[in-house]
Amino acid sequence: MGPWASATEAYGLLTVDVPAEHWIEALTAARDGLGLSYFDWLSAVDELTEGFSVSVHLADVATPGAVRHLLVRTRVPREKAALPTAVGVYAGAAWHERETHEMFGIDFADHPHLVTLLLPDGFEGHPLRKDFVLAARVAKAWPGAKEPGESDHGDGPARRKMQPPGVPDPNEWGPLKGTLPPVAERPARAARTPRAAGAAPRAAGAGPRAAAAGAEGAPVRADRPRRTRSISEGSVSQTAPEAPAAQPEAPAAPAAPAEERPRRTARTQSSDAPWHAPVPAHDESPAEPAKPEPAKPEPAGPEAPQDPDTPQTPGQDGDGA
Repeated sequence: MGPWASATEAYGLLTVDVPAEHWIEALTAARDGLGLSYFDWLSAVDELTEGFSVSVHLADVATPGAVRHLLVRTRVPREKAALPTAVGVYAGAAWHERETHEMFGIDFADHPHLVTLLLPDGFEGHPLRKDFVLAARVAKAWPGAKEPGESDHGDGPARRKMQPPGVPDPNEWGPLKGTLPPVAERPARAARTPRAAGAAPRAAGAGPRAAAAGAEGAPVRADRPRRTRSISEGSVSQTAPEAPAAQPEAPAAPAAPAEERPRRTARTQSSDAPWHAPVPAHDESPAEPAKPEPAKPEPAGPEAPQDPDTPQTPGQDGDGA
C-alpha cells in the first residue's frame, strides 16, 4: 500500500494500520492493487484516551473455494473525530458510516446522506462510547440480578460491586443521588503480631502449649486461633489411639457359634449410580433345608402278574383303571 503502512497478523487475519490522512489512498490500493473488491463491514472501537480505531474488513472472492481477507485500520483523535468518506471507493460503506457516525460520533466528510439510521430523532449522545451514561441502569434496577443484595433479593449481604463503563454510582447521579448509604468497605486484615523481643528460646522438652504461650501479651486473633498442636500430633479433629490397659491373660472361653447372616453390600456414597453396589430391598434369611416328602403307602392286595406279551397302554395301571 505504501511506506506509511504497517502490517501485523493475528489469528489468521492480516491487519494493516494506516494514518488517517492516507485512509482513502489505502482503500483504493486494496481494491485495485490487491483485488479486494468485496466490502464486508466498517465500524469503530472506543480506545478512550487514545481515540477511536476505525476498521474496514475487505475480502477477495474472485477465486472459487479460496477467500482472502484483509483488515484495514486507522486511528482518529477523540476530539473532533473525522475521516473522509469511503463511499467513492466502496459504495457499500454508506450504510456502515451512518451507523458509526451516530453510535460513536465520528464525522465522515463528503458523505452523501449522513443522517440518523437506528436511533430515534432527537436522541442525545452516542451509545457505543464508553463514557456514555446508561441512565436506565441507575433509574431502574437490573431485573436479571442473581446475587444476594441485588434487585428483589432482599437486604442480604452483597458482594463488592464494580461499576462497568458508562454506569455511574446511583448515589452520585440520578434520582437517588445523595439518599443511599455508602457502600460498606471490606474490613482490612489485621497484621500478624511479631514475636516479643527477647523471648527466651523454647526449653527442651517443652510441649506445644507452652511454646504457644511463650510470648506474653501477644494478642490472638478471634477469627484465626493460635495453633496449639504440633505437626506430629496431627489435626485437632484427630484423636490419638488409646493404649489398651494391661490385663492378666486368661483362657478365652469358647464363644457360642453365632447365627451367620448374609453380609450386605456396602451402599455406595454416590446416589447417581446405585448400580455400583446393589442392595437388596430386605434382609434375606438363609434358605431352610428341604423337608423329605413322606413315602406313599403301597396297595394292600397282591399285584396281579402281568403278561409280558400283552402291551400296556401309557397312563393306565395294572387293573385297567
